[in-house]
Amino acid sequence: MSGVRVLVGTRKGAFVLTSDGKRERWEVSGPHFAGWEIYHVAGSPAAPDRLYASQSNGWFGQLIQRSDDGGKTWEPVGNEFAYDGVPGTHQWYDGTPHPWEFARVWHFEPSPTDPDTVYAGVEDAGLFRTTDGGQTWQELPGLREQDSGSSWQPGAGGLCLHTIVLDPSDPERIFAAISAAGVFRTDDAGKTWRPINRGLQSEGIPDPDAEVGHCVHRIAMHRSRPHVLFMQKHWDVMRSDDAGESWHEVSGNLPSDFGFPIGVHAHEPDTVYVVPIKSDSEHYPPDGRLRVYRSRTGGNEWEALTDGLPQSNCYVNVLRDAMAVDLLDSCGVYFGTTGGQVYASADAGDSWAPIVRDLPAVLSVEVQALP
Repeated sequence: MSGVRVLVGTRKGAFVLTSDGKRERWEVSGPHFAGWEIYHVAGSPAAPDRLYASQSNGWFGQLIQRSDDGGKTWEPVGNEFAYDGVPGTHQWYDGTPHPWEFARVWHFEPSPTDPDTVYAGVEDAGLFRTTDGGQTWQELPGLREQDSGSSWQPGAGGLCLHTIVLDPSDPERIFAAISAAGVFRTDDAGKTWRPINRGLQSEGIPDPDAEVGHCVHRIAMHRSRPHVLFMQKHWDVMRSDDAGESWHEVSGNLPSDFGFPIGVHAHEPDTVYVVPIKSDSEHYPPDGRLRVYRSRTGGNEWEALTDGLPQSNCYVNVLRDAMAVDLLDSCGVYFGTTGGQVYASADAGDSWAPIVRDLPAVLSVEVQALP
Protein backbone atom coordinates (compact mmCIF):
# COMPACT_ATOMS: atom_id res chain seq x y z
CA MET A 1 0.00 0.00 0.00
CA SER A 2 1.59 3.28 -1.09
CA GLY A 3 -0.79 5.86 0.27
CA VAL A 4 -4.21 6.96 1.44
CA ARG A 5 -7.12 9.01 0.21
CA VAL A 6 -9.20 10.80 2.83
CA LEU A 7 -12.75 11.53 1.71
CA VAL A 8 -14.46 14.42 3.49
CA GLY A 9 -18.13 15.33 3.29
CA THR A 10 -19.12 18.80 4.52
CA ARG A 11 -22.10 21.15 4.74
CA LYS A 12 -20.92 22.89 1.56
CA GLY A 13 -19.21 20.30 -0.63
CA ALA A 14 -16.84 17.33 -0.71
CA PHE A 15 -13.05 17.33 -0.45
CA VAL A 16 -10.51 14.65 -1.40
CA LEU A 17 -7.20 14.63 0.48
CA THR A 18 -4.36 12.45 -0.82
CA SER A 19 -0.99 11.49 0.61
CA ASP A 20 1.71 8.85 0.36
CA GLY A 21 2.46 6.34 3.08
CA LYS A 22 4.33 8.89 5.20
CA ARG A 23 1.17 11.00 5.54
CA GLU A 24 3.16 14.20 5.95
CA ARG A 25 2.16 16.18 2.84
CA TRP A 26 -1.40 16.32 1.52
CA GLU A 27 -2.91 17.31 -1.77
CA VAL A 28 -6.38 18.82 -1.43
CA SER A 29 -9.02 18.57 -4.17
CA GLY A 30 -12.35 20.36 -3.86
CA PRO A 31 -14.85 21.57 -3.18
CA HIS A 32 -16.75 19.09 -5.30
CA PHE A 33 -20.49 19.91 -5.46
CA ALA A 34 -19.81 23.28 -3.85
CA GLY A 35 -22.74 24.58 -1.85
CA TRP A 36 -24.41 21.18 -1.44
CA GLU A 37 -24.57 19.16 1.75
CA ILE A 38 -22.47 16.04 1.25
CA TYR A 39 -23.57 13.72 4.01
CA HIS A 40 -21.17 10.93 3.11
CA VAL A 41 -18.40 10.07 0.66
CA ALA A 42 -17.25 6.45 0.58
CA GLY A 43 -14.65 4.60 -1.46
CA SER A 44 -14.84 1.01 -2.61
CA PRO A 45 -12.29 -1.32 -0.98
CA ALA A 46 -12.48 -3.42 -4.14
CA ALA A 47 -11.63 -0.61 -6.60
CA PRO A 48 -9.34 2.21 -5.42
CA ASP A 49 -10.76 4.81 -7.81
CA ARG A 50 -14.48 4.10 -7.25
CA LEU A 51 -16.18 6.65 -4.99
CA TYR A 52 -19.80 7.30 -4.05
CA ALA A 53 -21.17 10.57 -2.66
CA SER A 54 -24.51 11.49 -1.10
CA GLN A 55 -25.41 14.98 -2.35
CA SER A 56 -28.37 16.67 -0.64
CA ASN A 57 -30.12 19.99 -0.96
CA GLY A 58 -33.33 21.17 0.67
CA TRP A 59 -34.52 22.67 -2.61
CA PHE A 60 -33.47 20.03 -5.16
CA GLY A 61 -33.58 16.93 -2.97
CA GLN A 62 -31.21 13.97 -2.90
CA LEU A 63 -28.69 13.00 -5.58
CA ILE A 64 -26.15 10.17 -5.71
CA GLN A 65 -22.84 10.79 -7.45
CA ARG A 66 -20.20 8.27 -8.54
CA SER A 67 -16.58 8.74 -9.53
CA ASP A 68 -14.43 6.15 -11.28
CA ASP A 69 -11.22 8.19 -11.22
CA GLY A 70 -10.68 8.92 -7.55
CA GLY A 71 -12.81 12.04 -7.47
CA LYS A 72 -11.44 13.88 -10.49
CA THR A 73 -14.76 13.63 -12.29
CA TRP A 74 -18.25 12.63 -11.15
CA GLU A 75 -21.49 11.49 -12.71
CA PRO A 76 -24.98 11.22 -11.20
CA VAL A 77 -26.25 7.65 -10.93
CA GLY A 78 -29.65 6.24 -10.14
CA ASN A 79 -31.17 9.67 -9.76
CA GLU A 80 -34.42 8.71 -11.42
CA PHE A 81 -34.94 7.01 -8.05
CA ALA A 82 -33.55 9.83 -5.96
CA TYR A 83 -36.32 12.42 -5.85
CA ASP A 84 -39.64 12.74 -7.63
CA GLY A 85 -40.33 16.37 -6.93
CA VAL A 86 -42.90 15.80 -4.19
CA PRO A 87 -41.55 16.50 -0.67
CA GLY A 88 -41.79 13.51 1.64
CA THR A 89 -42.10 10.88 -1.08
CA HIS A 90 -39.62 8.83 -3.02
CA GLN A 91 -39.72 6.71 -6.15
CA TRP A 92 -38.02 3.79 -4.42
CA TYR A 93 -41.33 3.05 -2.72
CA ASP A 94 -44.07 1.17 -4.51
CA GLY A 95 -46.74 3.87 -4.24
CA THR A 96 -48.80 2.18 -1.55
CA PRO A 97 -49.57 4.04 1.70
CA HIS A 98 -46.77 3.83 4.24
CA PRO A 99 -45.57 5.85 7.26
CA TRP A 100 -42.08 6.43 5.86
CA GLU A 101 -40.74 9.58 4.29
CA PHE A 102 -37.49 10.12 2.43
CA ALA A 103 -35.09 12.93 3.31
CA ARG A 104 -31.54 11.91 2.43
CA VAL A 105 -28.90 9.19 2.20
CA TRP A 106 -26.90 9.26 5.42
CA HIS A 107 -24.35 6.53 4.82
CA PHE A 108 -22.88 4.29 2.13
CA GLU A 109 -21.27 0.94 2.92
CA PRO A 110 -19.54 -0.50 -0.17
CA SER A 111 -18.98 -4.23 -0.46
CA PRO A 112 -15.40 -5.23 0.39
CA THR A 113 -15.22 -7.43 -2.73
CA ASP A 114 -17.51 -5.96 -5.41
CA PRO A 115 -17.25 -2.27 -6.41
CA ASP A 116 -20.77 -2.35 -7.90
CA THR A 117 -22.45 -3.50 -4.67
CA VAL A 118 -23.17 -0.80 -2.11
CA TYR A 119 -25.57 -0.52 0.82
CA ALA A 120 -27.18 2.81 1.65
CA GLY A 121 -28.78 3.90 4.90
CA VAL A 122 -31.45 6.55 4.47
CA GLU A 123 -33.82 8.74 6.44
CA ASP A 124 -36.47 7.52 7.31
CA ALA A 125 -34.67 4.44 8.60
CA GLY A 126 -34.44 2.48 5.36
CA LEU A 127 -31.72 0.17 4.02
CA PHE A 128 -31.15 -0.04 0.27
CA ARG A 129 -28.72 -1.93 -1.93
CA THR A 130 -27.38 -1.52 -5.44
CA THR A 131 -25.60 -4.25 -7.38
CA ASP A 132 -25.01 -2.24 -10.56
CA GLY A 133 -22.83 0.59 -9.32
CA GLY A 134 -25.66 2.83 -8.19
CA GLN A 135 -27.79 2.79 -11.33
CA THR A 136 -30.70 1.12 -9.53
CA TRP A 137 -31.46 0.64 -5.84
CA GLN A 138 -33.72 -1.83 -4.08
CA GLU A 139 -34.89 -1.61 -0.50
CA LEU A 140 -34.30 -4.49 1.88
CA PRO A 141 -37.83 -4.11 3.25
CA GLY A 142 -37.57 -6.70 6.00
CA LEU A 143 -35.93 -4.14 8.27
CA ARG A 144 -38.76 -1.60 8.33
CA GLU A 145 -41.38 -4.34 8.18
CA GLN A 146 -40.18 -6.16 11.28
CA ASP A 147 -42.51 -6.01 14.27
CA SER A 148 -41.09 -2.96 16.04
CA GLY A 149 -40.92 -0.70 12.98
CA SER A 150 -44.18 1.12 13.65
CA SER A 151 -42.92 2.25 17.06
CA TRP A 152 -39.64 3.84 15.96
CA GLN A 153 -39.17 7.51 16.80
CA PRO A 154 -36.65 9.97 15.33
CA GLY A 155 -33.65 11.24 17.23
CA ALA A 156 -32.67 14.90 17.16
CA GLY A 157 -31.11 14.42 13.73
CA GLY A 158 -34.06 12.53 12.29
CA LEU A 159 -35.07 8.90 11.95
CA CYS A 160 -31.81 8.01 10.25
CA LEU A 161 -30.15 4.72 9.43
CA HIS A 162 -26.61 5.99 9.91
CA THR A 163 -24.43 2.90 10.42
CA ILE A 164 -24.10 -0.28 8.36
CA VAL A 165 -21.58 -2.94 9.38
CA LEU A 166 -20.93 -5.95 7.14
CA ASP A 167 -19.64 -9.11 8.82
CA PRO A 168 -16.47 -10.12 6.93
CA SER A 169 -16.83 -13.72 8.07
CA ASP A 170 -20.48 -14.12 7.08
CA PRO A 171 -21.81 -12.35 3.98
CA GLU A 172 -25.40 -12.86 5.13
CA ARG A 173 -24.93 -11.03 8.44
CA ILE A 174 -25.43 -7.26 8.50
CA PHE A 175 -25.74 -4.86 11.41
CA ALA A 176 -27.66 -1.59 11.09
CA ALA A 177 -28.00 1.22 13.64
CA ILE A 178 -30.93 3.64 13.62
CA SER A 179 -31.45 6.82 15.62
CA ALA A 180 -33.49 6.56 17.76
CA ALA A 181 -34.52 2.93 17.46
CA GLY A 182 -31.37 0.91 18.21
CA VAL A 183 -29.27 -1.78 16.56
CA PHE A 184 -30.69 -4.50 14.31
CA ARG A 185 -29.15 -7.64 12.81
CA THR A 186 -29.94 -9.87 9.88
CA ASP A 187 -28.48 -13.35 9.41
CA ASP A 188 -30.11 -14.02 6.05
CA ALA A 189 -28.79 -11.18 3.86
CA GLY A 190 -31.56 -8.77 4.80
CA LYS A 191 -34.70 -10.87 4.47
CA THR A 192 -35.50 -10.80 8.19
CA TRP A 193 -34.20 -8.62 11.02
CA ARG A 194 -34.43 -8.45 14.78
CA PRO A 195 -33.43 -5.84 17.38
CA ILE A 196 -30.26 -6.59 19.37
CA ASN A 197 -30.37 -4.06 22.20
CA ARG A 198 -30.37 -6.16 25.36
CA GLY A 199 -28.35 -4.42 28.06
CA LEU A 200 -28.85 -0.88 26.77
CA GLN A 201 -30.28 1.59 29.26
CA SER A 202 -31.76 4.86 28.05
CA GLU A 203 -33.23 7.82 29.87
CA GLY A 204 -36.92 8.12 29.15
CA ILE A 205 -37.30 4.37 28.63
CA PRO A 206 -38.28 2.97 32.03
CA ASP A 207 -38.36 -0.62 30.82
CA PRO A 208 -34.83 -2.03 31.28
CA ASP A 209 -35.63 -4.74 28.75
CA ALA A 210 -36.99 -2.42 26.03
CA GLU A 211 -36.20 -3.88 22.62
CA VAL A 212 -36.25 -0.56 20.76
CA GLY A 213 -36.14 3.18 21.39
CA HIS A 214 -32.42 3.52 22.13
CA CYS A 215 -30.53 6.37 20.48
CA VAL A 216 -27.42 4.65 19.15
CA HIS A 217 -24.93 7.09 17.65
CA ARG A 218 -22.42 4.71 16.05
CA ILE A 219 -21.18 1.11 16.12
CA ALA A 220 -17.81 -0.26 15.06
CA MET A 221 -16.16 -3.64 14.53
CA HIS A 222 -12.67 -4.97 13.92
CA ARG A 223 -12.65 -7.23 10.88
CA SER A 224 -10.70 -9.97 12.72
CA ARG A 225 -13.34 -10.21 15.50
CA PRO A 226 -16.77 -9.76 13.96
CA HIS A 227 -18.51 -10.98 17.12
CA VAL A 228 -17.14 -7.99 19.09
CA LEU A 229 -18.96 -4.69 18.60
CA PHE A 230 -18.32 -1.28 20.14
CA MET A 231 -20.99 1.39 20.47
CA GLN A 232 -21.13 5.10 21.20
CA LYS A 233 -24.62 5.67 22.47
CA HIS A 234 -26.59 8.75 23.52
CA TRP A 235 -24.83 8.52 26.87
CA ASP A 236 -22.70 5.40 27.46
CA VAL A 237 -19.94 3.66 25.55
CA MET A 238 -20.94 0.02 25.17
CA ARG A 239 -19.42 -3.29 24.09
CA SER A 240 -20.87 -6.60 22.93
CA ASP A 241 -18.89 -9.85 22.84
CA ASP A 242 -21.64 -11.94 21.25
CA ALA A 243 -22.53 -10.16 17.99
CA GLY A 244 -24.99 -7.86 19.70
CA GLU A 245 -26.94 -10.42 21.71
CA SER A 246 -26.04 -8.49 24.87
CA TRP A 247 -24.23 -5.23 25.70
CA HIS A 248 -22.30 -3.94 28.70
CA GLU A 249 -20.97 -0.48 29.48
CA VAL A 250 -17.25 0.28 29.06
CA SER A 251 -17.29 4.06 29.62
CA GLY A 252 -14.88 3.65 32.55
CA ASN A 253 -12.87 6.80 33.34
CA LEU A 254 -14.02 8.94 30.39
CA PRO A 255 -14.70 12.59 31.35
CA SER A 256 -18.07 12.25 29.62
CA ASP A 257 -19.70 9.19 28.13
CA PHE A 258 -21.61 11.27 25.60
CA GLY A 259 -20.26 11.55 22.05
CA PHE A 260 -20.93 10.57 18.48
CA PRO A 261 -18.09 8.65 16.72
CA ILE A 262 -16.31 5.47 17.71
CA GLY A 263 -13.51 3.70 15.86
CA VAL A 264 -11.25 0.65 16.18
CA HIS A 265 -7.53 0.47 15.41
CA ALA A 266 -6.84 -1.34 12.13
CA HIS A 267 -4.45 -3.91 13.64
CA GLU A 268 -5.28 -3.96 17.35
CA PRO A 269 -8.84 -5.13 17.93
CA ASP A 270 -8.82 -4.01 21.59
CA THR A 271 -7.74 -0.45 20.76
CA VAL A 272 -10.77 1.83 20.55
CA TYR A 273 -11.18 5.59 19.99
CA VAL A 274 -13.93 8.00 21.05
CA VAL A 275 -14.29 11.79 21.18
CA PRO A 276 -16.30 12.80 24.26
CA ILE A 277 -18.37 15.98 24.28
CA LYS A 278 -19.87 17.67 27.32
CA SER A 279 -23.51 16.64 27.07
CA ASP A 280 -26.51 16.08 24.85
CA SER A 281 -27.30 19.80 25.03
CA GLU A 282 -23.73 21.16 24.98
CA HIS A 283 -22.09 19.70 21.89
CA TYR A 284 -18.49 20.69 22.55
CA PRO A 285 -15.50 19.10 24.32
CA PRO A 286 -15.46 19.10 28.12
CA ASP A 287 -13.62 22.16 29.44
CA GLY A 288 -13.14 23.42 25.88
CA ARG A 289 -10.30 20.92 25.36
CA LEU A 290 -10.37 18.77 22.22
CA ARG A 291 -9.28 15.30 23.30
CA VAL A 292 -9.50 11.94 21.59
CA TYR A 293 -9.66 9.11 24.12
CA ARG A 294 -8.06 5.75 23.44
CA SER A 295 -8.55 2.45 25.22
CA ARG A 296 -6.03 -0.31 24.60
CA THR A 297 -8.06 -2.76 26.68
CA GLY A 298 -11.33 -2.79 24.78
CA GLY A 299 -12.89 -0.20 27.07
CA ASN A 300 -13.12 0.82 30.76
CA GLU A 301 -9.54 2.20 30.88
CA TRP A 302 -9.12 5.30 28.71
CA GLU A 303 -6.24 7.71 28.07
CA ALA A 304 -6.51 11.26 26.73
CA LEU A 305 -4.68 11.97 23.47
CA THR A 306 -3.91 15.68 23.28
CA ASP A 307 -0.59 16.22 21.45
CA GLY A 308 -1.32 18.62 18.59
CA LEU A 309 -4.97 19.21 19.52
CA PRO A 310 -6.26 22.55 20.90
CA GLN A 311 -6.45 22.44 24.68
CA SER A 312 -8.24 25.70 25.40
CA ASN A 313 -11.25 27.58 24.04
CA CYS A 314 -12.20 24.81 21.60
CA TYR A 315 -15.94 24.41 21.09
CA VAL A 316 -16.28 22.19 18.04
CA ASN A 317 -18.10 18.89 17.72
CA VAL A 318 -17.14 15.64 15.96
CA LEU A 319 -20.12 13.99 14.30
CA ARG A 320 -20.93 10.27 14.12
CA ASP A 321 -19.48 9.60 10.64
CA ALA A 322 -16.49 11.92 11.01
CA MET A 323 -13.83 9.49 12.27
CA ALA A 324 -11.92 6.81 10.32
CA VAL A 325 -8.72 4.75 10.40
CA ASP A 326 -6.38 3.64 7.64
CA LEU A 327 -4.74 0.25 7.07
CA LEU A 328 -1.08 1.27 7.00
CA ASP A 329 1.39 -0.52 9.25
CA SER A 330 1.41 2.39 11.66
CA CYS A 331 -2.33 2.87 11.85
CA GLY A 332 -3.51 6.35 10.95
CA VAL A 333 -6.52 7.89 12.68
CA TYR A 334 -8.52 10.79 11.21
CA PHE A 335 -11.40 12.97 12.34
CA GLY A 336 -13.14 16.12 11.19
CA THR A 337 -14.86 18.83 13.22
CA THR A 338 -17.81 21.13 12.85
CA GLY A 339 -15.23 23.94 12.81
CA GLY A 340 -13.89 22.67 9.49
CA GLN A 341 -10.62 21.09 10.62
CA VAL A 342 -9.53 17.59 9.64
CA TYR A 343 -6.95 16.16 12.02
CA ALA A 344 -4.73 13.16 11.31
CA SER A 345 -2.46 10.99 13.42
CA ALA A 346 0.06 8.74 11.68
CA ASP A 347 1.02 7.05 14.95
CA ALA A 348 -2.27 5.59 16.18
CA GLY A 349 -3.25 8.74 18.06
CA ASP A 350 -0.05 9.61 19.93
CA SER A 351 0.28 12.91 18.04
CA TRP A 352 -2.02 14.92 15.79
CA ALA A 353 -1.81 17.59 13.14
CA PRO A 354 -4.44 19.36 11.04
CA ILE A 355 -4.15 18.28 7.42
CA VAL A 356 -6.65 20.91 6.30
CA ARG A 357 -8.37 23.82 8.04
CA ASP A 358 -11.27 26.18 7.47
CA LEU A 359 -13.50 23.82 5.55
CA PRO A 360 -17.26 23.98 6.01
CA ALA A 361 -18.54 21.92 8.94
CA VAL A 362 -17.39 18.33 8.45
CA LEU A 363 -20.13 15.70 8.28
CA SER A 364 -18.12 12.60 7.37
CA VAL A 365 -14.57 11.30 7.04
CA GLU A 366 -13.61 8.07 5.31
CA VAL A 367 -10.23 6.64 4.30
CA GLN A 368 -9.46 4.66 1.20
CA ALA A 369 -6.26 2.67 0.64
CA LEU A 370 -4.19 3.47 -2.46
CA PRO A 371 -2.08 0.70 -4.04
